[in-house]
Amino acid sequence: MTLTVTQHTAHFATAPQISPHDMAAIAAHGFRTVINNRPDMEGGAEQPTSEAMAQAAKDAGLAYHYLPVISGQITPEQVAQFAATLAAAQGPVLAFCRSGARSTNLWHMGQ
Repeated sequence: MTLTVTQHTAHFATAPQISPHDMAAIAAHGFRTVINNRPDMEGGAEQPTSEAMAQAAKDAGLAYHYLPVISGQITPEQVAQFAATLAAAQGPVLAFCRSGARSTNLWHMGQ
């Protein structure tokens, strides 16, 4: 896996934008669930869609959740939804967004 993963706990890590091609490597590294916190088209047409990411995750045997949040506009409801998804997810879990910061912030806010 060529992407940078920040391991926060044994159950949770974050990463910057991943591609559908990364899903098999993510699964091979032991992750069981992927959470996408990046809204579709935020990065333009070159950003993989959630639909493409979900299919790649399924093909790799990973659970996939799409919880898009806008950077700098995280709501209490989104924090609660993220925390609930993380608590119910089979881990380890990898959450991603453009840089990984949004996913990290959601995790911190939900602690």
